[in-house]
Amino acid sequence: MSEGTERDLAARVVELVRRVAGPAAQAEVLVTRSDLALTRFANSFIHQNVAETGTTVQLRLHVDGRTAAGGSSRVDPDGLAALVERTRAAARLAPPDPAWPGLTAPAPTPAGRPVDEATAFASPDERAARVRAFVDAVEGLEAAGYCRTSYRSGAFANSAGHSAVGRAAEAAMDGIARAGGADGVARHSADRLADLEGAVLGARAAAKARAATDPIELPPGRYEVVLEPAAVADLLQNLAWYGFNGKRYAERQSFAEPGVAQFDPAVTLVDDPLHASTLPFDLEGTARRALPLVEAGTTRAVAHDRRSGAEVGAGSTGHGMAGGSTFGPIPRNVRLLPADRAADVSVGAAAVGAGVTGAVGDPDTAALVAGVRRGLLVSDFWYTRVLDPKQLVVTGLTRNGVWLVEDGVPTRAVRDFRFTESYPRALGPGRVLGLGRSPVRQPDRSDGSWCEAPTVRLSSWNFTGGASG
Repeated sequence: MSEGTERDLAARVVELVRRVAGPAAQAEVLVTRSDLALTRFANSFIHQNVAETGTTVQLRLHVDGRTAAGGSSRVDPDGLAALVERTRAAARLAPPDPAWPGLTAPAPTPAGRPVDEATAFASPDERAARVRAFVDAVEGLEAAGYCRTSYRSGAFANSAGHSAVGRAAEAAMDGIARAGGADGVARHSADRLADLEGAVLGARAAAKARAATDPIELPPGRYEVVLEPAAVADLLQNLAWYGFNGKRYAERQSFAEPGVAQFDPAVTLVDDPLHASTLPFDLEGTARRALPLVEAGTTRAVAHDRRSGAEVGAGSTGHGMAGGSTFGPIPRNVRLLPADRAADVSVGAAAVGAGVTGAVGDPDTAALVAGVRRGLLVSDFWYTRVLDPKQLVVTGLTRNGVWLVEDGVPTRAVRDFRFTESYPRALGPGRVLGLGRSPVRQPDRSDGSWCEAPTVRLSSWNFTGGASG
């Protein structure tokens, strides 16, 4: 298939709706081709290589004051006709939809970033070469993880005459190394497979695993922390889902208060889909663009699709997505912009040399750790769950390495903690003590989603349980 074929399919479904439901029916159609490939490894060898190619057609129909949606992976004439008939039948049974926001009007759509063809159609051998480099770099430790590549090509059309096309490609690698029951992790997502360096990631994961062996247990309590990008990504994802979500904001279930300085002045957050290769339009055909969420600590905006935007008298910000009517529009490409200036990196690197070898894997983290009198260096969070959506109080566990920092030096590995913390409060005024200069893009589980963050130093983090309970 090509973009032209997908555009033709979308236009064909719009015409089928016109024939079946009449000229007054309003329809929007998204046709997406996806090529997804995954090379997975465990016990230091590749045990699975899978790939799938498919095309999906998503239709939303508003007719006689009622709205219904449907989807199909069949693109033959009979399959498209069945999709239209099925969605039309569902619309007849749907309740009235007085909040229907209408269709996206014809408007230009940005071209998006160029697609790297070598990534879009990478071979299993090319992914396996990065796995081999990762495994070689761990130097005998047990290694596991994956290397993936993806390509998406999409076309949108609606009965108002709007259309858009776009392409996107992504590569990602996520791997762990294990030493004596301790794990070290390294992750990276990029527009080009060539930018994934398996040897660099493997060496980083192995160094952290070796540094995390023989941990001590510390009592729960509030500690100053340095959070590495993998942990910061969890903060950004939960802020996006529960805070900068236009539906939750309209329902007064979000902490967000546009115009209020809710965060430390060091915090600037932007949802920036075109910073990376991605489809340049959303499910409703609205052009995607950078959306400042927080500027120098002040909350500026939340994400909207057409429905949530209409409810608060605003327009769509390009965040229409499948399931949006239930979950709301969610920023999926959040960046925490790095510091303009960082601490003296050479000082930090020198200090780390005296501590636990391998605990600090980059100059950014070294510089921030060097300023900590007593605190914790945290690699990663996992199994996080929201306890209080309004205040965004989250509980979860540390993972893949925690270290005690004393007088700027990581001195001992620490057993994992449970924490309970309000994410907005942890990033609140006066609480961010430093940001790194080099953000790392972290892959997400869903294709097209990612977070990009530097290492962050915070004045306080609430650890509520240790390894013993």
